[in-house]
Amino acid sequence: MAAPILVFVLLSLASSLAFAFDPSPLQDFCVADNASPVFVNGEVCKDPKLVQAGDFFFSGLDIPSNTTNQLGSNINLVNVAKIPGLNTLGISMVRIDYALNGLIPPHTHPRATEILVVIEGTLYVGFITSNPENRLISKVLNKGDVFVFPIGLIHFEFNVGQTNAIAIAGLSSQNPGLIPIANSVFGSTPPISDDVLTKAFQLGNNVVDSLKSKFSPAN
Repeated sequence: MAAPILVFVLLSLASSLAFAFDPSPLQDFCVADNASPVFVNGEVCKDPKLVQAGDFFFSGLDIPSNTTNQLGSNINLVNVAKIPGLNTLGISMVRIDYALNGLIPPHTHPRATEILVVIEGTLYVGFITSNPENRLISKVLNKGDVFVFPIGLIHFEFNVGQTNAIAIAGLSSQNPGLIPIANSVFGSTPPISDDVLTKAFQLGNNVVDSLKSKFSPAN
């Protein structure tokens, strides 16, 4: 990875932290205590005297993810579950690998803005503004390019290049969440009534049932 791109990644993550939506820390750190039975908005703090360097460390973001799936893409999310020291710091990051024609389908992050930098390859990316405008804002990105997906808006990434692609993204939450649109609507548990989906999407029952079969958790 070239030095200028590393600088971009670091600046992107710093920017993400500056506009974090998670609770602000009131001490140097609040390392997550994953063994605590207490449920709070975030994670319970570990005793600072027990904190080690490993609580702020993760290794393996250099390793490509397996993209031999229907979408031809995969992610490696580094959030508070992997780095307990992220708790209350309002930031996480992800490596995304794309095979040829690989797609990260339309989805949202309910708790985070995302800033993405292309490390290798060419991506067609975009997001959709809120109703009633519903305007697509999109761009083709090449190596070193940066793009922002505002919090909560539906967005996507598609590899339109001639090689595999890699991107790194910073997100303004320790746990940004992920809502894939098709999976959520047609693959919910329990399933949404066909009456709701046929009317909402103006589709026949046979089409709705077909989509449910494609996106059900069993698949």
